[in-house]
Amino acid sequence: MYRAEIISNQSVQEDLIELLEENIPGIQYTLIPEIHGRGTKTKKLGDTIWPEMNFVLFSYVQDDEAVKVKEVVSAVKKRFPNEGISVFFTKGEEI
Repeated sequence: MYRAEIISNQSVQEDLIELLEENIPGIQYTLIPEIHGRGTKTKKLGDTIWPEMNFVLFSYVQDDEAVKVKEVVSAVKKRFPNEGISVFFTKGEEI
């Protein structure tokens, strides 16, 4: 089992969630919709100077589903090459 954590610009949130739900039926996730921060290219602070914001989505997925998460993120990155979209995985253990 893995914890998949996706951090991305809010502009692609709907596209990303739609593809995740299509490719991993029944996926369960937690969404934190308004995240401020600084990436490698720009800041996302939700203010008048840096108006954009990010979101974080995380989900605990089985090994085979982790591959699908990577594929979904890659597909969204191809469609929106100028938006910051990152995915990270950590090994999860259910107790």
